[in-house]
Amino acid sequence: MIEMILLGVSVGVLSGFFGIGGGTILVPLLLILGYETKIAIGISVVQMVFSSVYGSYLNNKKGTLDIPMVATIGIGGFAGALLSGFIASRVSDNTLEVIFLLFATFALLRIFFKTKEHKEQREVSKVVLLAIGIVLGAISMTIGVGGSLILVPILVGFLHVPLKQATSAGLFFVVFSSVSGLISHTLSEHVDYESGIIIGLASLIGVYIGIHLKHKINVNIQRNLLAGFYFLVVAYLAQRIFL
Repeated sequence: MIEMILLGVSVGVLSGFFGIGGGTILVPLLLILGYETKIAIGISVVQMVFSSVYGSYLNNKKGTLDIPMVATIGIGGFAGALLSGFIASRVSDNTLEVIFLLFATFALLRIFFKTKEHKEQREVSKVVLLAIGIVLGAISMTIGVGGSLILVPILVGFLHVPLKQATSAGLFFVVFSSVSGLISHTLSEHVDYESGIIIGLASLIGVYIGIHLKHKINVNIQRNLLAGFYFLVVAYLAQRIFL
């Protein structure tokens, strides 16, 4: 239990400090500790339920959450994520790790490209928002990540949503997708609830600490540390898959 608590706090600190989803951090750490890929993904989904609900509550208090817009994408995410356990059960662990490697590589590259903000928000059909949610929910929950890393650039770059609202929307989307993903992975018997709940609760403490530390560190240093972290994740997964 002590190991799980320390892991949860560490994941929370990194998540809060870097402002990224816990899944991107937690899945590689669980793989290093010897967990099977599908079980690591299931534990990550449990942790995301805790962090996304808590974070969305804080964002709503700050008034940066556009619930009507995100609800449509979220419903799509919920529907798509219901397929995640089914998809994960029918592909090999190696394939899941390759998909995760591609996601981590995208995350690394995203650090070096700033998404351009626009003055006016674009009106988009609810059907399009729903479709975005379905695809993103299915893919992200299959590998145990929140999906906000992909959703935020879509909202800002293509739908012209202000960055702060897009960031809040990305986290709120994870509430829908992670709850649905948890149902799906549970039905597929990928979830270790004991480990997931301990890590999830402990991560909330870590998130608080990480957010506090974030305001003490220079932005450029924070960015370089994040790039270094993602590079280590990409290098570890590449070595695990190809060597």
